[in-house]
Amino acid sequence: MGVAALTLAAPAASADSTADAVSAWNENARKAAIAACISPVGPSPAEARLYAMTHVAIHDALNAIDPRSKAYAYHGRTLRATSPEAAIAAAARGVLVPILGELTTLKPACVDAAAASVEADYTAALAAIGDSAAKTRGIALGQAAAGAILRVRSKDHMQRLLLPDFDYDEGSDPGEYRFTGLPFAFASHLGRLAPFVLRDGSQFRPGPPHAVTDPRYTADLNEVKRLGGDGSTTTSARTPDQTEIALFWYESSPLQWNRIAEDLAVRTGLDAWERARLFGLLNMALIDGYIGSFETKYEYDYWRPVTAVRLAATDGNPDTAGDPSWTPLRETPEIPDYDSGHSVEGGAGAGVLRRFFGTDDMRFSTCSTTLEDAANNCGGTTARYRAYGSFTQAAEENAASRIYIGFHFREATAVGTRHGGRIADRVVDRSLQPRVR
Repeated sequence: MGVAALTLAAPAASADSTADAVSAWNENARKAAIAACISPVGPSPAEARLYAMTHVAIHDALNAIDPRSKAYAYHGRTLRATSPEAAIAAAARGVLVPILGELTTLKPACVDAAAASVEADYTAALAAIGDSAAKTRGIALGQAAAGAILRVRSKDHMQRLLLPDFDYDEGSDPGEYRFTGLPFAFASHLGRLAPFVLRDGSQFRPGPPHAVTDPRYTADLNEVKRLGGDGSTTTSARTPDQTEIALFWYESSPLQWNRIAEDLAVRTGLDAWERARLFGLLNMALIDGYIGSFETKYEYDYWRPVTAVRLAATDGNPDTAGDPSWTPLRETPEIPDYDSGHSVEGGAGAGVLRRFFGTDDMRFSTCSTTLEDAANNCGGTTARYRAYGSFTQAAEENAASRIYIGFHFREATAVGTRHGGRIADRVVDRSLQPRVR
């Protein structure tokens, strides 16, 4: 893999304003998630659900104008001239504003800023469309498509599911999850959320993790102990490139994989309907990935490396050695280890892109918002890009990053990547299927 600081030329202006509108609202949704403080580091399941609902509404609105694939929630048809740009904007705004308004457990100022961002983008989008009956019908159609997916997901109770569980019982035996910082478990019931496409969160649940006396566990513990330390309190054998990988992929998975998909959609010249289908599939796979991973995490309740390394002297494994002061590169999230949700997301994202484009061998570059040097972040003056020759390569690096940052054992990342790939296949096989034209 080549890694370089690239200066990318701005993409040529598209002649397809409708396709541009789909991409613009993908970017607007990501901008709103950052403003809402759920990205680039935050409750990523809420971000994934926000994107999935937004893109389902956009897809279904366009599909009502020209049905090219199977609708998800809105099955209406419009038989008169209807502005697709107006429909896209109204569908996106119709989901984003009410779903952002549900984020009552977050910082009110962040939520208000996010809603204001969406309203400003909506006003600008409508102002660029000449007044006409087609525009009016487009707005009504977009609102109807948004209303349909809001009704389908009205019983999610997402905010309740994302609350810290202070009543969660941490384990006491070797291998059992212990709190990693504050005395709670995050989103312990998220795995019960009704998925978008999966039958339920347990559908592709992998088998159990290694026993702490297994030689494979010993190898995994020694690896993360050697590579995942913070380099200050704890020494680390990470190379500079491995440290960059750890911080590069620390960014929210929904943010990163949507950025990758948007770049590829523009670069390959996808039209509006194709982009809407791509973003819909991707984001349904990402939210179902979180549901499946969290169901797995709390089923097996496996301890994190930060606990395992510190308590290794008492784990019953004569081949592991404890380090009571071992500290990972970043603070470990308050969630069990197995499987790695970040790796599930990488497997799901790469899986959807691989299936959608019909190949794994596609070259692309992407940036990140979580590098330590702000100037190297996306939008910085010397934005740092990492380059990949395939979707699988990106997913594998994403998984390895969770070892380098000290969050996961290798087994959790490898199993998670495969788990995400199975979810991606289910989503592509079962939803938004192209119509025979």
